Amino acid sequence: MLPAPETSRVVTRWEIVALALNDVIGSGVYLLPAAAAAVLGPASLWAVALAGVAVLLIVLCYAEAGSRFDGPGGGYLYARAAWGELVGFEVGWMTFLTRVATLASLSAGFAQALGYAWPAARAGWGRALVIVVPLLVLTAINVQGVKAGARTSVVLLAGKLVPLALFVAAGLPAVVWSRLTAPAAIDASRLGEVALLLLFAFAGFENTAAPAGEFRSPRRDVPFALMTQIGLVTLTYASVQLVALGTLPGLAGSATPLADAARLFLGSWGGALLTLGAVASILGTIGNTVLSGPRYLYALALDGFGPARLGRLHPRHATPAAAIVTQTLLVLPLALTGTFTGLAALSVVARLASYVSTAAAVPVLRRKLPDGPNTLRLPGGPAIPLAALGVSAFLLASATAANLLAGAAAIAAGGVLFAIRRRE
Repeated sequence: MLPAPETSRVVTRWEIVALALNDVIGSGVYLLPAAAAAVLGPASLWAVALAGVAVLLIVLCYAEAGSRFDGPGGGYLYARAAWGELVGFEVGWMTFLTRVATLASLSAGFAQALGYAWPAARAGWGRALVIVVPLLVLTAINVQGVKAGARTSVVLLAGKLVPLALFVAAGLPAVVWSRLTAPAAIDASRLGEVALLLLFAFAGFENTAAPAGEFRSPRRDVPFALMTQIGLVTLTYASVQLVALGTLPGLAGSATPLADAARLFLGSWGGALLTLGAVASILGTIGNTVLSGPRYLYALALDGFGPARLGRLHPRHATPAAAIVTQTLLVLPLALTGTFTGLAALSVVARLASYVSTAAAVPVLRRKLPDGPNTLRLPGGPAIPLAALGVSAFLLASATAANLLAGAAAIAAGGVLFAIRRRE
């Protein structure tokens, strides 16, 4: 194991909130309204709110666990403390794979979104340009310092929230309320599919504590950021779903539901604004992933997994620069070639590995670690962690065989990597 170097604790409470929001509100909010309405019709509004409550149970577990630690790694750190090094490594490994797959798919999606405004971005050199340049710029920003990365996240968050806020504010007066109560057939055969879609639209919160070693007061501020983001995200998603349902006839069949709805009550400029909002939303989540993903790699390297270089800080900027650059080098070929699709299937099981581990770890950490002045202890004893495990089990049951096989292969690969851990 390497000695843990001293990082710069410069990220404030509200910057952590911005990071949390940026990681959750991505391209999903622009696709969710149509996909949910296609299966559930008007009932999709209540399904969005219910999904927020279900995810809140898992978020609460992360909030309590996060209040007990001030180092980097998030779920990896909690799993290692509760279950030992092997389980901790597997959780950290799976979570890092999720970050790589997510960043690759988001980068390719960014090129696709820009293709509506600039057709050259859909293929060839234009596509390569809009994939490579944002990744390199955001990598350079994050190497320069976590403060710069956090401030960039705040700016990008504004770029995605302003169009959504305008969509809701301008759309509410145009809502035809009878559409929210109109009878509609529910496709029962696709309920598992839409449950995964709804619940994973809230995913990303698990990365909030990954850079905790660079937060000013992580034990206090991580729980605050997690609770704030789940409330704001649920309100945002439910409000957007309500306006989309109430203003856009044929919502279920729309490929760009928010832009199509905005054109109806704001005109053509409204559609353009929401398209730009979708681009900003994807870019914001890319920026967050460039910041959070390398902290898992860095934390693993500190504990002897992977090259020692990945566990060192930049001598001037005090950032895990080698881990940041390594993640980008892994992502670029996946995003440019499109071969990331198989790896993206890992995200379902990989996220669940962290969710299950963290929820189950909460009662264990209560016994192993003493409460501190900023420790959040959830009420009800084991009730909330058990409920969170129930939500995770439901998600696991909804996963496809391909998801489960991909996850099993990744866990097996992780076992091999664990066996060849550095011994210095």
